[in-house]
Amino acid sequence: MEYANDPFLFPLVREPSSRWERSGLTGKQERAFNRVATLLTGLFLVGWIYTIGFAPRKDLMANAPPVARISTQLIRSPLAVDAAPDAAFLVDQFVQSFEADFEKQVGGLSGAVKVDIVEPGDSVSLPGQAGQLPKGAQIVLTPADSAAAGGTQPATGAPARSGIWNVVLQMRDAVRPASDVSVITLVPLSQKRAGRIGNYRIGNWPNEQGGATNPIYRPPAGMIEVTPQNRDTWLSEHIQLKDFITKGQENVWPKYVVVQPRILDKVELVIQELELMGHPVENIFAVSGFRTPAYNAGGGNTAGRGKLSRHMYGDAMDIAVDNDNNGIMDDLNGDGRINLSDARVIGAAVDRVEQKYPAMVGGMHYYPPTGGHQGMVHIDTRGFRARW
Repeated sequence: MEYANDPFLFPLVREPSSRWERSGLTGKQERAFNRVATLLTGLFLVGWIYTIGFAPRKDLMANAPPVARISTQLIRSPLAVDAAPDAAFLVDQFVQSFEADFEKQVGGLSGAVKVDIVEPGDSVSLPGQAGQLPKGAQIVLTPADSAAAGGTQPATGAPARSGIWNVVLQMRDAVRPASDVSVITLVPLSQKRAGRIGNYRIGNWPNEQGGATNPIYRPPAGMIEVTPQNRDTWLSEHIQLKDFITKGQENVWPKYVVVQPRILDKVELVIQELELMGHPVENIFAVSGFRTPAYNAGGGNTAGRGKLSRHMYGDAMDIAVDNDNNGIMDDLNGDGRINLSDARVIGAAVDRVEQKYPAMVGGMHYYPPTGGHQGMVHIDTRGFRARW
C-alpha cells in the first residue's frame, strides 16, 4: 500500500534505551518465577492440611504448660477437630430450633395458642433442645412484669411461685428470648378462703368438696392472677387475658380467672375456618369468658345460665366477630343487617371445626341481639356435642 511507510500513520517503533524502560519478564525469569510460586503454593497446602488434621488436640495438650496451651488456642485453626464453635451461631441455631418446637408443642391444633399454663406443682414441659444447650447456658423463666417481685426461676423444675413468665436463654449475665410463648403458673385454689382470694370474691364451685364423677365438673386446680400490668397478655393470636375477666368488682385487684388452653385452640380454629369460608377475622369481641361461681349464680341477668355453666371451668367463650372494634357483631352474611343470621355464620364454622377435629367437640348456642353486644355465639369444649 502506498501509505504503508508513511511515518505520520505508522511511526517507527523505537527500542527501549535502558532497562528502566523495559517491562515484563524474560523467558528465563518467568520459568524461575513459576518454580518459586509452585513451591510456595505447595508449602501453603501442606501447612493447611496439617492445621486441619493434625493440629494439637485438647487432650494431648492437657499436660502442657499453661503458656503452651494458651499459645495453641490462639493459633489453632477454627477448622481443627477440637476448635471452639462459633458461639453466636450456636446460640442463634439453638434459639430458632427451640422456639419452633416449643411453639409447636404449645400452639395446639391451630398453632395459635401462645401460653403454656402450668398447674401448681407441675414442671414446665420443654422441648428436647433444652438438653442440648450451648456451653454455659440455661433456660430460665423471667417475670413478664418487670415490677413483679422475685427473680428468675429455673425452667426445668416446678416454678416456685405463681405468675406470668417469659422463656429466655441465659448465658452468664445476658438473657435472650427463647420463645414468644408465655408460661403461666397458677395460684393454687387452696389459697381461697371463705370464697375469696385476697379481696376478690370468687365463690365456690359445685362439688368443690368432692363428689364430681365426671372430671369436666371438678373445680380447677388453680387460677391465673390478673393485674393491671398483665391483663393485656396475649393467650393466643386473637385472645387476651382480659377477655376472661368476670364482669363486676372493677376496682378490685388482683383478679383471678380460669382458662383452659383447649378453648383458646378451638376459638382460633373457628377463626381459621371463618377465613376459609371467606370471612377474614381481624378482631373478636369476647362478650364473656370466665365467670366466677359467685357471678354465675347471681351476677347480672342469670337467664339461660346453667348451674354447671362451662364458663365457670374456663373452657367456654361467648364471642362475636368485630373487625371494626365497635363492640358489636359484624354483618357477616352481607345482608345489611346485624341479627341472628350473622351468628349462624360463626356457628357453621364451629360445626365444621368439630367435624374436622372430633377432640374439640362441645357446646354451641346462638344468642340473638340483646343489649350492647348485638348477638354472639357460645363455644365450649365440654367433650360431647351439645346444642340448645
